[in-house]
Amino acid sequence: MTSSTFAGERRGATPEAPEALGRVVELTQGWVERLGWIWVEAQVIELKRRAAPTQFLTLRDTARNISAAVTTTAAVLDTAGPLTEGTTVLAHLKPRVYVERGSLSFDCDELRIAGEGRLLAMLEVLKRKLQAEGLFSPARKQPLPFLPCGIGLITGANSAAERDVKTNVWLRWPGANIITRHALMQGPQSAADVITALRELDVDERIDLIVIARGGGSLEDLLPFSDEGLVRAVAAAHTPVVSAIGHEPDTPILDLVADLRASTPTDAAKRIVPDTTEERRFLDTATARLRSAISGRLATEQTLLDQLKTRPVLANPLAGIMVHYEQLAALNSRRNTAALRAINTEYALIDATLAQVRALSPKATLERGYAVLTMENGDSLTSVKHATIGDHLQVYLTDGRLGVTVKEK
Repeated sequence: MTSSTFAGERRGATPEAPEALGRVVELTQGWVERLGWIWVEAQVIELKRRAAPTQFLTLRDTARNISAAVTTTAAVLDTAGPLTEGTTVLAHLKPRVYVERGSLSFDCDELRIAGEGRLLAMLEVLKRKLQAEGLFSPARKQPLPFLPCGIGLITGANSAAERDVKTNVWLRWPGANIITRHALMQGPQSAADVITALRELDVDERIDLIVIARGGGSLEDLLPFSDEGLVRAVAAAHTPVVSAIGHEPDTPILDLVADLRASTPTDAAKRIVPDTTEERRFLDTATARLRSAISGRLATEQTLLDQLKTRPVLANPLAGIMVHYEQLAALNSRRNTAALRAINTEYALIDATLAQVRALSPKATLERGYAVLTMENGDSLTSVKHATIGDHLQVYLTDGRLGVTVKEK
């Protein structure tokens, strides 16, 4: 074979006339980029958020084990909603070949959550909005009464949820008063119907507690219980509200705003009224404990009294008093003796003083034959020269007084 033969053949058709890899990749790029944008349905199997504007994720076919790398922007991901791995999405893609790596990827300029995922995304947006307003705050939840006088029940007519709530409430507390309002629990008019029943029961003075009950269902069936109007009506209710929707995988927003969330209607019945049997058992136990405590206390106090009775002061209460009585009698005797001695001493002193006074008394002088003369004014007459003829004098003798007149000096 000659060189002219090689020249006439297409490059890459034989090993003798290979084509450059870069040229092949460029040709592939040109062919791929002629393809337009297309919507595809796929599942997110890998998502890694980055600080950079460009984001990368991996999508996989929902029915086959075929995956592809996708490049998009942070804005597209934020617009799509709360994406997680496993979410089914609708993606607007355009294929792209990167020459440097010789790899195929897809650009995405729009991303939407598909099916139930879209509903869940919408509910998540509403949850965030209501949460930001504080409607889910534990601080605003009302406590349930221990034993409600009247229980308002909102549920479907002749539903299993109605039977479950009533049966279990009356089994636990036979005297419970249940006032039922039937409402549509599914469909477009369900939320409005439940709101009407809620407002009616909320203004009823007989009602201490309201239960909204339904026996579960699909995500679409339970959408009325995530209705914004219903959620706000429950938040504004003055009466405590119990949510008993009975759906575990996906929690309706009603569960978050209600004052109590019960997993099922039966669970709600068990949580809104006490169990008569359990309460009676509790009372019996408490009564037995109280009696035991009182008996124990009485026994302790009796033992203490018995111990006190054995003490000498209680065996002979007057013993202590007698000791002090004897001391008091001795002190009294000593006082009387001392007082009598003091009195006798004073009597002797008085007698001696009286004898001295009597010895110096004018009366004693008079008794010896002397007399005392006084002038009419009572002054003593001690000299003749003090008297004149005709003066009237008083003469005091031992047994009386004489009036005399001076006739001579």
